[in-house]
Amino acid sequence: MKPQPFLLDDGQPLGTVYGVLLNDAATVRRLAPQFDAPPYKAAPRAPVLYIKPRNTYARDGAAVAIPAEPGAVRLDATIGLLIGAPATRVEVRDAMAHVAGFVLASDITLPHDNYFRPAIRQRCRDGFCPMSGPYAPGDGYDIASATLQVSINGRPAWRRGFAGLVRPAAQLIADVTAFMTLSRGDVLLLGPGEGSPLARPGDLVEIEAPGLGRLAHRIVAEAAAAQEGAQA
Repeated sequence: MKPQPFLLDDGQPLGTVYGVLLNDAATVRRLAPQFDAPPYKAAPRAPVLYIKPRNTYARDGAAVAIPAEPGAVRLDATIGLLIGAPATRVEVRDAMAHVAGFVLASDITLPHDNYFRPAIRQRCRDGFCPMSGPYAPGDGYDIASATLQVSINGRPAWRRGFAGLVRPAAQLIADVTAFMTLSRGDVLLLGPGEGSPLARPGDLVEIEAPGLGRLAHRIVAEAAAAQEGAQA
């Protein structure tokens, strides 16, 4: 069976999910020596974006199949901003007014550390973006104070905050919409954190953010997933 599409409250399908790289200050410090190397010979000035296409979308409770090689995936768990109104050339002070809610996202990727070419094979595999339903926290919620914890098989594996972003949420929206429009239903991920954990077939992944909710999914081997599908 095909997965059911993500729908907004009015039945509109979820839009495009955009990821952003190099938005964690610790990651930028670690990779800084590479920025002066060819081909770019300088650090990026604009947000480094990529797309998680529709085939990657998966729901809470999904079983995500991964290849035998390398046999592990990196869990770039993050928070996504659900855009509620079209945003073009938005000022920082007005940016969060365009956000209708937040999603928890397990931005799964095959491990890699090269930002000089699109990581399509690593990031865009089927099911590689499990997401929660949207959460709309109360007035005054500060995304900069949010924390997120990843547990694997019931044991805490990684924790991150969002105070150390290179571009905080409002600034990120402003910088992205300076050159492109974000439409209603799009999701803008805040980006991977430094030291994201690895998961392997058989692992149960749980992602929690106080005030925003919880997301869970399993990791399975591609061969096992294919066999289960044939028996279904």
